[in-house]
Amino acid sequence: MSKLSFNQGTPQFVPLSTYRAYPPEEMAQRAKAFYQELSRRKTIREFSSTPVSREIIEQCLLAAGTAPSGANHQPWHFAVVADPALKHKIRIEAEIEEREFYERRAPQEWKDALAPLGTDSNKPFLEDAPYLIAIFGQKSTLMDDGTAVKNYYVPESVSIATGFLIAALHHAGLATLTHTPSPMGFLNQLLGRPDNEKPYILLVVGHPATHCMVPNIRKKPLEQIASFL
Repeated sequence: MSKLSFNQGTPQFVPLSTYRAYPPEEMAQRAKAFYQELSRRKTIREFSSTPVSREIIEQCLLAAGTAPSGANHQPWHFAVVADPALKHKIRIEAEIEEREFYERRAPQEWKDALAPLGTDSNKPFLEDAPYLIAIFGQKSTLMDDGTAVKNYYVPESVSIATGFLIAALHHAGLATLTHTPSPMGFLNQLLGRPDNEKPYILLVVGHPATHCMVPNIRKKPLEQIASFL
């Protein structure tokens, strides 16, 4: 379990000093520019082995760590894997679960939904990409005095932090794939993570292969994803 120091008991507050106000016109420009940048993001499955500086990954993880979380417990752990031998072991275990999924567990309706993406049980990207980031949620946090404190809203908190991380990696010029073999308990064993942590996502990170192809799909328009009341 991870250790964390934070104030307990009486609330303590400090003045808000980090907020920046912008004129309405600049706010609109910034919102549009951010949307345009994120709209370029594509999930890819063909990665180059081109190395990526660890410093870039570290800064993106720090960005992920700024995400809000239940009671500010920050119930996440990012296990970054670069070692080729360990990536190979992860691929072997992931493909075992994927073959079971495609051959036995997945109903035909689910397979039909995945068909436009062209996925199957073969996952070479788990070895091709320079980094795999296994994202764990922590059921409890170990305090400095050795006591374990229950974490709240763990799936929601981890999901928000993962979104921050994907956006940060894209902003830095990297591509990603959210891989979710199920079950993923093998990640705890291979990566030495404790039983109080649950793996949620195996994020594949790197540069696209030279001739990378992506599915010809589109995102829903605003009127289909939002309502103003």
